[in-house]
Amino acid sequence: MKVLIIGGGGREHALAWKFAQSDRVNKVFVAPGNGGTATMNKGCNVNIAADDIDALKAFAKEEKVDMTLVGPEVPLVAGVVDAFRAEGLKIFGPDADAARLEGSKAFSKRFMEKYGIPTASFKVFSDFEDAKENVGVFGYPMVIKADGLAAGKGVVIAKDEAEALEAMEDMMVKKVFGEAGETILVEEFLGGLEASILCFVDGKTIMPLESVQDYKRIFDNNEGPNTGGMGTYSPNLIYTDSIEDKVKELVLEPVRKGLEAENMDYKGVIFIGLMIDGKEIRVLEFNVRFGDPETQVVMPKMKNDLVDVTEAIIDQRLSSVKLAWEEDTYICVVMASEGYPGSYPKGRPISGLDACNLVFHSGTKLQDDTVFTNGGRVLGVIGNGPTIKEARKSVYKQLETVGFEGAQYRTDIGMLIRN
Repeated sequence: MKVLIIGGGGREHALAWKFAQSDRVNKVFVAPGNGGTATMNKGCNVNIAADDIDALKAFAKEEKVDMTLVGPEVPLVAGVVDAFRAEGLKIFGPDADAARLEGSKAFSKRFMEKYGIPTASFKVFSDFEDAKENVGVFGYPMVIKADGLAAGKGVVIAKDEAEALEAMEDMMVKKVFGEAGETILVEEFLGGLEASILCFVDGKTIMPLESVQDYKRIFDNNEGPNTGGMGTYSPNLIYTDSIEDKVKELVLEPVRKGLEAENMDYKGVIFIGLMIDGKEIRVLEFNVRFGDPETQVVMPKMKNDLVDVTEAIIDQRLSSVKLAWEEDTYICVVMASEGYPGSYPKGRPISGLDACNLVFHSGTKLQDDTVFTNGGRVLGVIGNGPTIKEARKSVYKQLETVGFEGAQYRTDIGMLIRN
């Protein structure tokens, strides 16, 4: 069968790699792909942007693609699933209505509030002067979020009033995130340890995957600005059996009931970001697709054939699936360009890739048989071992040999660090 992956980052490389392992798959198209997917076994890049829905749909029809999986959030929010289904094309992901759970943080928080899902207290503002008058409503530090999609960067944790006002002005007046910041959310700051849960959803059943811990800040010890994610490991050390039981009761079941009550056509993956502080569990956010770089550790850890799982979800047979996992701990360390998450250079040659046991490309391009940097987050280097200590040793040993000019990465991925 032929599979089409929409997107071009590390998450898409990991998903394409997983599909390519299936005996049922003979071709994996990735649109637009990157330097890693261009040279992958069974892989083929397609020069179509991830948000060009008409061109993607035409390609899928022309190539008689059997299954399409959507990586990034932008085409999901724009309705790529609706467009494909209207043409009778099989596609994995929620429709545009359900994708609002990520497309609008205000919609997402109101969904949590309506269905009793524990989360931080919040207020929504669409007027800058109104927001200014309420600037200290939850004390400090305080979280300020752009309502719309901002590539994972529309969140500011303000330490004081001056930082809060600056963030509000940047979003609402200067429009640094465009239309995404016309409405903002102000939330209470939650302390604790983060955990990420990816769940398969078919409209009737919600099934959690292995737990993951993500590291959002650019520098060690959770310092510096937020990024799209600088590393992950799985399973999460703090995600105990008792925590898992509470999450199923307090979060997963209310989410399932809420999706059903709202008549949302949700056949895909939902990402749930959690903050765990002692016995208290609260939801930070929903994403309506596989997380990045969470996917880079979950896919190597999953034993199941991804084709079998995605088909079961589309056919609403998820309850018949039994997920199986490798026992090892898996860890991903992201190598980023200097300057990221701000402006950064591109076009720097990458060396030492052959020394990596497993590496997923994010911001790379292949040119004349050489791989060059082409983004902020460039590579996700993967290590594994029977313990987190050995997994850390594996990944950081690889990082000694792979690199490019100006490369930066965190040295504390796999360590427990409070927010």
